[in-house]
Amino acid sequence: MKKNKDGFIKRRLKGVRYALKGILILATTEDSIKAQFFIGLFAVILGFTFNISATEWMIQLAVTGLVLVAEALNTAVEKIADFIHPEYHNKIGTIKDVAAGAAGFAAIISLIVGSIIYVPKIIELFL
Repeated sequence: MKKNKDGFIKRRLKGVRYALKGILILATTEDSIKAQFFIGLFAVILGFTFNISATEWMIQLAVTGLVLVAEALNTAVEKIADFIHPEYHNKIGTIKDVAAGAAGFAAIISLIVGSIIYVPKIIELFL
């Protein structure tokens, strides 16, 4: 077994650097991540506008994170599938569709949560 000569902290810092590199790649190249980021930013603006509670903030940030993670994993699955089999193949198409479906589930859940938080507040404005 090969022993890693880097210390624990140095390895963690390398991991953080790789994660930040991945975030930068996603944020600059993936339209789905850009779109979800701006939707999340809109939700933050709504949160400040409607002065949501700490619990609502935590839930909103959690579902926003869920969507971004799902989109990132969908992107990773698509890139791996395209690398392994660049030409169209039914099984690869199914794998990519399922990964996109996971991101879709996350987006639907975030819409439901957003509706639970904001619809009553919007209705209250008009009453």
